[in-house]
Amino acid sequence: MTSFTKLIKPDSTELERYFLSVYTGNLWDALEKIKDWHSPEHIEKEVQMKLLKLQQQALPVVPNFIGEWLASNNLAGLLDEWYCHHEDMSSHIREYFERLPYKGPNNLSEMENNIVTFITRAKLDGYQVEKPQLFYLRDELTGQFLAKDNQFKDKDRYFFWTGADPLTHSIGTAWKLTFTQQEIDSMETGSYELMPVEDGE
Repeated sequence: MTSFTKLIKPDSTELERYFLSVYTGNLWDALEKIKDWHSPEHIEKEVQMKLLKLQQQALPVVPNFIGEWLASNNLAGLLDEWYCHHEDMSSHIREYFERLPYKGPNNLSEMENNIVTFITRAKLDGYQVEKPQLFYLRDELTGQFLAKDNQFKDKDRYFFWTGADPLTHSIGTAWKLTFTQQEIDSMETGSYELMPVEDGE
């Protein structure tokens, strides 16, 4: 407290109160001390804006298998699994986390911290599960679409779709006309044109 604080009056502004509390007789020192001063209301508004900006940042997008893993347990359980049972985890889950983008010193403890921070933020703030790109497969010779009959659960039965154009008409659930790239890669297909499914189809 300075000797100038006695000059503070009940109707003094916040800035006046702050200035008189740091003023020691040297105007330039006092001005240097108050150059970054903001009213409590201004500071509260800045904090609210920063919180809003953080909330509006995009949630991390994770593959389906990571989404399932994150949903499989509470935060403490996931961290326990990462720290204590890391070697028992599925290799694709472990590899996903080990390949997270990382900026910092190249040492194991900092990389571990990055992974734990990612898991924690995903559980606390949320995450989005990426939707794999789906494709229609159109035969290049006939123009017909490849379809899978969903009525046979034990076998994959494919045929040419001769019904309404799936690009313009809604198709029921008995037939599957869209496939992920992974499904296409596992098929022994002939000459098909890949037609990406647009969002909303």
